[in-house]
Amino acid sequence: MYSGSNRYLLAAALCCFAAALAHLACIMIGGDGYRFLGAGEQMAQMAEQGRWYPTVITSVIAMVLFIWGLYALSAAGTIKRLPLTRLALVLVSCVFLFRGMSFVALMPLFPENSLTFWLVSSAICLFIGGLFAFGIWQQWAVLGRKNT
Repeated sequence: MYSGSNRYLLAAALCCFAAALAHLACIMIGGDGYRFLGAGEQMAQMAEQGRWYPTVITSVIAMVLFIWGLYALSAAGTIKRLPLTRLALVLVSCVFLFRGMSFVALMPLFPENSLTFWLVSSAICLFIGGLFAFGIWQQWAVLGRKNT
């Protein structure tokens, strides 16, 4: 395992864990939590009606974010190396950066989400994607080595 740490990847991991917790908080809070985070009135109402859809979708997003945080910790050298770490981090960085840059194309697909939601969430995605990208760049050679 790499003995140093990469501050960009550590920050990316913390951001992923915080985002995962925010998504789980939506489930616990219910409709008001979905409204506060800008998920749209339809999601909020479904949560208030006790429908399964918001809980399942939000749980899956939280789980994915948590796994991405673990991969960031793995690449930073703070936990055991996970399988396909370098590939996973490149894909995660691309997903965050793509999501951050494509909000204009995504807005018509989710018309209930406010412009504030799109601007704030896109900025957050660009920030986290940038953390991953800088972290990957710094760790590239280390991530290419076999587990030690």
